[in-house]
Amino acid sequence: MSDRRVTLKSAAQIERMANAGRLVSEILDRLGEELRPGISTAELDAIAERLIRDAGAVPSFVGVPGPRGDYRHATCISIDDEVVHGIPAGRRIQAGQVVSVDVGAIVDGWHGDSARSWIVGQAPEPVRQLVEATREAMYAGIAAARPGNHIADISGAIEDVALRHGYGIVRQFVGHGIGTEMHEEPQVANYRTGAKGRRLEPGLCLAIEPMFTLGSYQVRVREDGWTVATVDGSLSAHWEHTIAITADGPRILTAAGSLTEAGALPSLAGL
Repeated sequence: MSDRRVTLKSAAQIERMANAGRLVSEILDRLGEELRPGISTAELDAIAERLIRDAGAVPSFVGVPGPRGDYRHATCISIDDEVVHGIPAGRRIQAGQVVSVDVGAIVDGWHGDSARSWIVGQAPEPVRQLVEATREAMYAGIAAARPGNHIADISGAIEDVALRHGYGIVRQFVGHGIGTEMHEEPQVANYRTGAKGRRLEPGLCLAIEPMFTLGSYQVRVREDGWTVATVDGSLSAHWEHTIAITADGPRILTAAGSLTEAGALPSLAGL
């Protein structure tokens, strides 16, 4: 990746990012419909890549450099104790698993990036609460992304949800700026770092993505060089939206509509 930098986007550029975001949202909708016991992560990835390329777009993740070569897949699919960057392969989804899917697409040079966690079938209530609370934390962070606030306000809103439930907050991987590059400045931690961080202003686009665990926050990268898993084997959940900060508040680019009030959480039913 080239040098990270902060860029402010014009209204026209935000609309182009919204095109990428809508595509990513539609793909995640489709993958959620396909997700069932017995389907392989490679099959899910193939569906996502076909939909991206059929739309005339490019998968954001393909070609990202790693310690053992460039990434070759359109999605990252992480299961149970895997937090992020799980590699699609021949393993098959089983009932009761937590499956987190991250999708990125480039449309006319602009990135959209989003992730969702699903429970396949039934799972114990603590697992269900983890998935729901991680989603809640994402929207709490989005609600704090208003002009005049700072990165720390987003981080604090996310952390407060985790603290209420006693979850681990992954620290090694954080949210980020986004635009013509998938990763731009500023970084958006999911916990209070002690610094206010950048002041938020219209035109700043961010990927906000809390990662919570049922145990410790500590993670490690597995031998494949990509998959990030919890050290203690505890389950994890990951949610992500790309947003634009506007004069009226945050606009979610990877879902329909915008969130302009702190209390305006979409329903968590059906997770």
